[in-house]
Amino acid sequence: MSNPNDTSGAGLEGILQFGQSLAQNFFQFVNQQGAVPGKVPTMPESVTLPGAERMLELQRDLAARHAALWSGLMQSKPGETPQPVVAPPPGDRRFSAPEWNESPVFDYLRQAYLINAEFLGRVSDSLPIEDGRAKERIQFLTRQYVDAMAPSNFAATNPEFLKTAVETKGESITRGIQNLLKDLEKGRISMTDDSAFEVGRNLAVTPGSVIYENQLMQLIQYSPLTEKVHQTPLLIVPPCINKFYIMDLQPANSLVRFIVEQGFTVFLVSWKNAGPEEAKIGWDDYLSLGPITALEIVRDVTRVKKPHVLGFCVGGTILSSALAVLKAKGEDPVASLTLMTTLLDFSDPGELGCLIDESSVAAREAAIGKGGLLKGQELANVFSSLRANDLIWQYVVGNYLKGGKPQAFDLLYWNSDSTNLPGPFLAWYLRNMYLENSLRVPGKLKMLGVKVDLGKIDVPAYLLATREDHIVPWTSAYLSRRLLGGDATFVLGASGHIAGAINPASKNRRSYWVSDSGAASPEEWLESASEEPGSWWNHWIGWLKPKSGKEVKARGRLGSPRHEPIEPAPGRYVKARA
Repeated sequence: MSNPNDTSGAGLEGILQFGQSLAQNFFQFVNQQGAVPGKVPTMPESVTLPGAERMLELQRDLAARHAALWSGLMQSKPGETPQPVVAPPPGDRRFSAPEWNESPVFDYLRQAYLINAEFLGRVSDSLPIEDGRAKERIQFLTRQYVDAMAPSNFAATNPEFLKTAVETKGESITRGIQNLLKDLEKGRISMTDDSAFEVGRNLAVTPGSVIYENQLMQLIQYSPLTEKVHQTPLLIVPPCINKFYIMDLQPANSLVRFIVEQGFTVFLVSWKNAGPEEAKIGWDDYLSLGPITALEIVRDVTRVKKPHVLGFCVGGTILSSALAVLKAKGEDPVASLTLMTTLLDFSDPGELGCLIDESSVAAREAAIGKGGLLKGQELANVFSSLRANDLIWQYVVGNYLKGGKPQAFDLLYWNSDSTNLPGPFLAWYLRNMYLENSLRVPGKLKMLGVKVDLGKIDVPAYLLATREDHIVPWTSAYLSRRLLGGDATFVLGASGHIAGAINPASKNRRSYWVSDSGAASPEEWLESASEEPGSWWNHWIGWLKPKSGKEVKARGRLGSPRHEPIEPAPGRYVKARA
């Protein structure tokens, strides 16, 4: 494969040939990756694809921009940097260091790359492919290719690497090699200073006790922090694809602690990091051993028949499925339902959807569908690839090229603390949710021996989505309103999947959107919504408190005679490494 940033051979004809070569390189990359199983797009020698005029238009624009860039370089005086032809997109920090501007050569490399990157993005957007998922997959692969080929990722074309190496007399190169060897031993790229954090020491430190455990989860009850508590307790079901302490990082940004401080008795499911003993656990096991069992324990401990429940991400999908099972069995299990960035309708599953098709799911089913594990690091790599520049390449440059150490950051420590998943659970989830989108259809799925219908969940619901979420698009999360049977309050937070959800009320940053509109369309709802400053946590707790009964004296003793404390929070399960 030729260098995609090489524009030597100046002149219009040479640049047009370069555009054709660049497109050829792109299609060669897509073919090698198998972007569309059974039907990989191939760029012919002459452009005869449908939409050929658009392709030629893109190549002409590419040629004109490269000609302008080359002309500016040739006409500039020694030591002078020509006016830019193209600028990095907003938020792109790869070329923000002054060294990229100080040298015409590196400035040229940067701009040539950006021109080529925009060209390939437009090519992938213009491909005449009717299959939406297939096109999204090609666009995803294009981004991976483009991000990987950035001149900032290579020693010879990164002026920051060269400057740091000179200033440190080569010590940065030695440190970079040492960092690389250590990360190879760990099996992952270091994103933070791992030594700065420890679960139970300065993460997940809200006081409480594990009062129950089974093969799949521990149930934590948190100690009261107020003299009186609301009569109705709250059960939290976090995602099982990562550790629960994203909801209990440090006291200042802990959602768990915030809820306890608001006078609620809080219980939380801590999922086990699956090992060989859990290799055959399936979806039904997660429902039965997870939220359904947890609800029984909460009722027994508090003597309250209908607790509040909250589910986050896939934890919300598991929780909603469990509630639908209980409703199908004639039970009325909860007082209210809160879902944070959760999909119930998977018609648009975000960027993850472009990686899931029939062949990939069938391969998972054949490999681990009847027993086995999806390793946590593989899952972490998938999520990192969705934001490769932020979660992969900046650390390649900082750790290995410049020999630096990443700063201590609790969120990135959590992000690196991956979890394994049982193969049968994963395969069932991928096929029935992402691939076939069956949960939204009443009676289509059978779980724990009964057909489920989300419309039977007729309690008040609070649905939180975040505007820049690339894992759970907010427009998809909005569709849960028409699936659930109760009155639903929808709130849209600012930022992304994690930063938007974990937005501490103590800092009260960002904003959120609210509206009483019952519009069927998310876009129509947004038109009527008003933006409110601060954290959505305050809005949610204001929604929850009036539904929580009278205040009663907080009990100092955790658990019950049948469910005595086993060990202090956060428990053993969350500390197990993948």
